[in-house]
Amino acid sequence: MAEEKKSWSGWAGTTIEKKWEAPGIEHERGDIFSTTPDQIDPDNFVIGTFFITCDPRITIEHAGVIIAAEQSVGTFTDVSTATDLAHKTAAKLFSWKYEDPSGTVKHSGWVKVAFPLFLLDIPNRGIPDLFTFITGNWMAFTPIPNCKWVDLQLPKSVLKLFKGPKFGTEGLREIIGTTTTRRPHLGITIKPKMGVTDGGAAEQFYNAALGGADTFKDDETYHNQWCSPLMDRVSKVYEGLDKAKSEGAHPEGDMFYVPQVTTDSERTLEVADRMIAHGARGLMLNFMCTWYPALRALAEDPSINVPIHLHRASHAALTRHPRHGISLKVTDYIARLAGGDMVHVGNARGKLGDQSKFTEIPELIQTIQRPMDHIKPMMGICSGGLIPQNYHYSMELMGDDIQLQNGGGVHGHPWGTKAGAMAGKQAIDAYMKKIPPEEYAKDHPELSAAIQTWGQKYAIAGADAVVPELGTRDRDYRKMFTSE
Repeated sequence: MAEEKKSWSGWAGTTIEKKWEAPGIEHERGDIFSTTPDQIDPDNFVIGTFFITCDPRITIEHAGVIIAAEQSVGTFTDVSTATDLAHKTAAKLFSWKYEDPSGTVKHSGWVKVAFPLFLLDIPNRGIPDLFTFITGNWMAFTPIPNCKWVDLQLPKSVLKLFKGPKFGTEGLREIIGTTTTRRPHLGITIKPKMGVTDGGAAEQFYNAALGGADTFKDDETYHNQWCSPLMDRVSKVYEGLDKAKSEGAHPEGDMFYVPQVTTDSERTLEVADRMIAHGARGLMLNFMCTWYPALRALAEDPSINVPIHLHRASHAALTRHPRHGISLKVTDYIARLAGGDMVHVGNARGKLGDQSKFTEIPELIQTIQRPMDHIKPMMGICSGGLIPQNYHYSMELMGDDIQLQNGGGVHGHPWGTKAGAMAGKQAIDAYMKKIPPEEYAKDHPELSAAIQTWGQKYAIAGADAVVPELGTRDRDYRKMFTSE
């Protein structure tokens, strides 16, 4: 629509007259960049949900209009180059909810913004296009100092562009042989995370396999070490696993090891192909470092016909702050679209567990496992300070379609790695039989020894005991960092 001509009193009294007419597209235009929920067809829009805290001088409705404007056709002022097409291309704020239920405080809360599907070029630009539009410039805007991207909804036409996991939860169960028992999987991680030789890694996993472990992985920093050349390690580990299998380990199905394939994107496929040529039956990718294009390239390449285990080291830089960044619910949803078969989700008890996880983790499990057209469910990986006596907290919170990933909780067993894996498997069996681990331990010495070794470490959730190394509130923390 054309707007009225305007004039301004300029420097030294000079009158400046605007010499053009064009449709208005200023950030302030709520009549253009907002609408009602009934006007938003989910099949025609990409919908982002955000929790925002804005300058107290503006409301979240106003902030939502700014978001919609900035991420579509709006700018800070009207421009001579706007046409009628601009209004047809506008993103829309269509829903908001104050954090304060009374509505007295109006500068923090949830907003939903709908981006017209024709704005994006996902068939060609893929996942980067989603981030360009949905987070864009506005997350650095001065009037909106804090924003958390908390949810994403995509039309079915967009979902069809993604293949998702090749294996997913059921494919992993078929490999391991748990389609009938439906028990959680027992995963083992190299420890210590650095300084282990290729032969040492093979020995660790051989013993863990004899103890009943299902899957085996590198730690997130363990890649092509001076003492453990990557391809040599892949070959030696699989020799160890095959040896354990020939000695009767894991009769119900196969086992697999996921070596670290996290590298520069242009080398990811090359390294993965070499790993598979050396016998790898799985791969581990830290998708928070390589980001989604590398994951999607792996998952959709026909030559990569092995499961992809997703690590998420570095995620907290984006996800941990409750009022700013991107939620794990969003990052894991996109990881599922991009083709990961399993992904780390944290735990209910452990060095990565705290009270907030009791809300966050069920949401993550729902995100990665709920039905979603042709996109297969992913398996959640529970990790970070797991020991046999705290497994049941995470299993009760997440269900059975998870992998319990152990490092120190297996290798630190007083009788060694094999006994540590046996204790872990016994704890899973106890849970599946609905027997308390302490009771089950009476007839299972490996589990009993684990419980005696670690006691209640990482088994109690409370403000004072979430991280046992920090002790209680009465501790003088200054002595930990000074000589006083």
